[in-house]
Amino acid sequence: MSIGNSPEDDRPSVGEDDRPSVGRALQQARSEAGLTVEAVSAATRVRVPIVQAIEQDDFSRCGGDVYARGHIRTLARAVDLDPGPLIEQFDAAHGGRPEPTVPTPLFESERIRPEPRRPNWTAAMVAAIVAVIGFVGFTLFSGGGKGGDGPVSAGGTANAEKKPAPAPNTTRPTARPTAPDPAPSDSAIAGLPKDKVTIKVTARDGQSWVSAKDANGRLLQDGLLKKGQSKTFTDKKRIDLVLGNAGAVQLYVNGKEVKHVGDEGSVERLSYTPGDPQAG
Repeated sequence: MSIGNSPEDDRPSVGEDDRPSVGRALQQARSEAGLTVEAVSAATRVRVPIVQAIEQDDFSRCGGDVYARGHIRTLARAVDLDPGPLIEQFDAAHGGRPEPTVPTPLFESERIRPEPRRPNWTAAMVAAIVAVIGFVGFTLFSGGGKGGDGPVSAGGTANAEKKPAPAPNTTRPTARPTAPDPAPSDSAIAGLPKDKVTIKVTARDGQSWVSAKDANGRLLQDGLLKKGQSKTFTDKKRIDLVLGNAGAVQLYVNGKEVKHVGDEGSVERLSYTPGDPQAG
């Protein structure tokens, strides 16, 4: 005891620094309320490790001061404490709450101004070309519509004399008579090889089914011969024919025409060898 001082001056003063910390105050209130950490976590949806860290005054798990204030406010309400003094105590221990930023006024010179549009030279060129083409077309059309005889003078004669048109040529070229298709001549027949049989089948009066085989039985033709179509077959020994509509067929064997092949609609089976036409 110091001399000259009253006993009351020696007692320790009780101030704000003697208050329990934020975490300690929350832990004491939770214990007095008879709640476990798990119960507080379930009621506030704050995870158990974060509740335990806050009660130990470890706010690093909160993710920042803003989230720490929110957790303190939530936990305080869960244990029936006034969150205001705890938030002020937290801000005092952590440098205080930052001042709100005053928005800077936007001056007219800082506003984003739209860029001036550049002249569309392509559209201007296209419009100029269209105008020129239209003018040229109009000029040509107007000049072409003024054709005809020029104005007649007072004397009754035209400004430009016209040359007389040449007289049409009435002389017609003499048309040459068209020669008929020559029939196979003796020279054509003589030109055919003597050691082979040559057959030409023409569907002259209508279509006909034609089948042709050589001496070895090899099929040379087997199908419909339409009107106007012809087929020619050649072999060294023999050609066998089957004509489905024999009366419509014109037949040449070794350059000579067979006058009567068969009747219309009849089926004829014929065989020919080198030499004169003879039915086999």
